[in-house]
Formats: sequence, C-alpha cells, structure tokens
Amino acid sequence: MTIAGLAILIGLGTWQMQRLAWKQALLTDISVRAHGEPVALTRAEKLERAGNDVEYLRVKAEGQFLHNKERHLFAFDSKYGAGYHVFTPLRLADDSILFVNRGIVPSELKDATKRLAGQVAGVVEIVGLVRGPQVPGMFTPENNLADNLWYWRDLDAMAASVFATNAPPLVPFFIDAETEPRPPGSWPKGGVTRLHLPNRHLEYAVTWYGLAAALIAVFVAYAASRWRRTVG
Repeated sequence: MTIAGLAILIGLGTWQMQRLAWKQALLTDISVRAHGEPVALTRAEKLERAGNDVEYLRVKAEGQFLHNKERHLFAFDSKYGAGYHVFTPLRLADDSILFVNRGIVPSELKDATKRLAGQVAGVVEIVGLVRGPQVPGMFTPENNLADNLWYWRDLDAMAASVFATNAPPLVPFFIDAETEPRPPGSWPKGGVTRLHLPNRHLEYAVTWYGLAAALIAVFVAYAASRWRRTVG
C-alpha cells in the first residue's frame, strides 16, 4: 500500500511540474503576443481561421464606431469599483463588424449620454488585444439581452442583439482596446485586459512531493516499531 501511495503522490507531483513548464511557456508566449508590434486585423483573422491561437495577440484595426449600438458587460475594477465594459461595434472598410471593448466606465456613466465627449466620430484606429468569446461558468448569470446587461462575452448573441436582420459579416473575436490614446473626456478607460494567469503548479508539486516524503517517514517509523517488537 505504501508503494502504491508513493507512486500516486510522486506521479501527481511530476504531473504538476509538467503543468508548471507548460504554464511558464504559455505565459512567455502571451507576453510576446501582447507586447509585440501590432499586426493587421486581416492577418489575425487569417491566423485564427488556420487554427492558430491568437488570444492576446496585439492587433490594429481601422473603422467607424457605431456608438448607438454599444453593449454593456458588468465588470469590477480594483480602482473604479463596479462598472461596465463598453463593447462597441466598429464598422470596417469592407462593412464587416468588429466588436471592440473600449474599456470600463463606472456605473453612473453607463448611460452614454453622460459621456458624449468620448463618443468619437469618424474613422479611428484601434490597437488592442484579441479576446475570444467566453463560455459561462456554472454560477455565471444569464445575459439579459432585453436590458443590454451582459455577464460574459457572447459574440454571436451580442451581434444578434445589435443587428436583428441583415447582419453584416462578423470578425470572430473581440478586441480589448489599449489605454492610449484616451478618448476625449477620458471615458471609457481602456487597457482592461488581465494578463496575470494563475500559476500555482510549483506549490501544488511541492505539496504532493511533501506528502510522499511524509508517507515514507510514516512507513519507516512503522517498520522500525515492528522490527523492535520482532527482535524484542
């Protein structure tokens, strides 16, 4: 039983070390994507269609915002508290639509009429990070399309809620806009992407290996007591 237990514990520790190597490589890859020179949106779309992972890839796009069709996703920011991420359709030169997360606004500025200075008109260039649609968790509330209140990034539903009929072609991912340049009036505030992924695999590996060492110590103590009783 001790041998079987050791095999399981050491196996779990080794698996966590393998996960640690994978997570470190992933974090390095994400850092390279997120801080490199922005690539053209068409390049990012081509990579995505080819099956490449484009999450957090830095891209640039140009188009006109459809401010009257912005969607609001509930969010919490450590600096601004509860608020909303403003997702605004960007109409591209070929009439396709890219949903841009322009950043966060506090709850009192959810109403776009209270931040008209930031509703930039005309053709704009956006630089930001690719974000894919989300899959809701077990406890994630349902999106409320009727009240334009969103709890997770559902790209198809957002597009359907904006373009009920004759929907234009849709870019298959979102863009989180960077902090700069800031819009007039400073709202929404971009740069909301969180790049810090949890990485506790080393801690978990040490725990499993520590349990294996404890099991060895318990077995040694048990065997020693049996030996003393035998020779005694």
